[in-house]
Amino acid sequence: MSETEFPRALADRLRGILIDADYTVSGVRDRLGDAAARALAREEPVPALRATGGDERLGLLLRLWWLQAAIPERAARAILPVDELAAAGLVTVDPDAPGGPAVRSLVHLGPWELEEGRPGFVVSDPKVRPGAGTVPRPDHVVGAGGASATLSQLIVDGPVDRALDLGTGCGVQALHLASRAREVVATDLNPRAVRLAGISLALSGVTGARLEQGSMFDPVAGERFDLIVSNPPFVITPESARFTYRESDLPGDTVCAELVRHAPEHLTDGGWCQILANWTHSDGDDWEDRVGGWVTGTGCSGWVVQRDVQDPAEYVELWLRDSCEHGTPEYTRRYDAWLDYFEREGIKGIGFGWICLRNDVAQDATVRVEELRHEIERPVGPYLPDVVDGAMTAHRLTDAALLSAHVALAPNVVEERVGRPGAPDPEKIVLRQRGGAHRVARIGTVEAALAGVCDGTMPVGPLLDVIAELMGEDPEVIRERTPSALRTLISEGFFRVAR
Repeated sequence: MSETEFPRALADRLRGILIDADYTVSGVRDRLGDAAARALAREEPVPALRATGGDERLGLLLRLWWLQAAIPERAARAILPVDELAAAGLVTVDPDAPGGPAVRSLVHLGPWELEEGRPGFVVSDPKVRPGAGTVPRPDHVVGAGGASATLSQLIVDGPVDRALDLGTGCGVQALHLASRAREVVATDLNPRAVRLAGISLALSGVTGARLEQGSMFDPVAGERFDLIVSNPPFVITPESARFTYRESDLPGDTVCAELVRHAPEHLTDGGWCQILANWTHSDGDDWEDRVGGWVTGTGCSGWVVQRDVQDPAEYVELWLRDSCEHGTPEYTRRYDAWLDYFEREGIKGIGFGWICLRNDVAQDATVRVEELRHEIERPVGPYLPDVVDGAMTAHRLTDAALLSAHVALAPNVVEERVGRPGAPDPEKIVLRQRGGAHRVARIGTVEAALAGVCDGTMPVGPLLDVIAELMGEDPEVIRERTPSALRTLISEGFFRVAR
């Protein structure tokens, strides 16, 4: 299927109207203002409706596409090709609306900022608020949100030849891939998602992308890509797929495990796979070993990061909020059944994070698995390869090789010393990253001395000999003791092997 099924002329015309009216991320932000934006985040549309009143173009577009409010037919026809949009299924005309004939949107059309400030547009189903007495349809296509932004900021820099957005939904990741790849393929199990993603691409001026309907890797069987990204239906639930955008028919966190295990079959040598994921925390089952085990034997190196953990009750409330009205018998029944499921499976918590893999086709490939709850530098994509390279280098270096290596302190690393004023020795020495993952490492005096002198021009061994002499220590003891700590610091990105 091609995105050109949405009329190109109509897409170009609507895109021009939206841009001319400043229906962009910055334009919408400025028009709504902080108070109305905060109210919308609380599901309160009244301040935004007040802020967008009148017949001004941007206000009308916001009311129609963003706030899902009807606008007068006369005003709509003055700025939009209403009949063509109605034929394409984006709007409907209500001749009997209170106050006179009105135009209503059948979709949510929101601005999205792409690389280098380019304007993009994302088309999805309108947000459903269960409190209003409605629930999402099973094939509901969710719009771009926080998870979409997280994944887009993970994507490694291009250019690449071929890229795949698996489970494209409204098409937001395909929009980001279009600036990195010569060819973009986007797939989804949900035919409605494929159609709306095609409209998103067309309105954003992306041509030539290929859209396919099907499950997992089925639509691209036998194909390989330099870059695969996915925000899969990872919600862990006792129910079969109630909503295709968030749940699969596979139990637990199996959908994420299967995606990781099969991704290397569709990656070129050196190709990347980057996904968002949920995974379970169970009694007697370490999550790091569990998720790391998904990658074992694939030949991939990579970086797995847990950004958050929720207890079962928090998790159930999060996902019931969008699909069931609070306080109803149905809400209570589903909440109880969900907790029963977690108890039966021994699930004590659910982790959320990302999995980034590089197909090194190497038997000794290693994946760094860790938890990072603090704020890190965004976007992640530009420094992601350095993180993976550091972990692989540290894994491969023997003690002898490390002592012969030329090591330099990584950029943006500073040293901090904590101690009483006037004391001869610090109580604590730490290295802190001012960029990237913003890690902090407590180090000893030998590592601190090494950090102060290593610039990649001399091997580690001779530097340690000089440090040992200055400290009055046995050089052999220092040479034996230091490689383990230095290897960890290389893996965490505080030091880099120069050559």
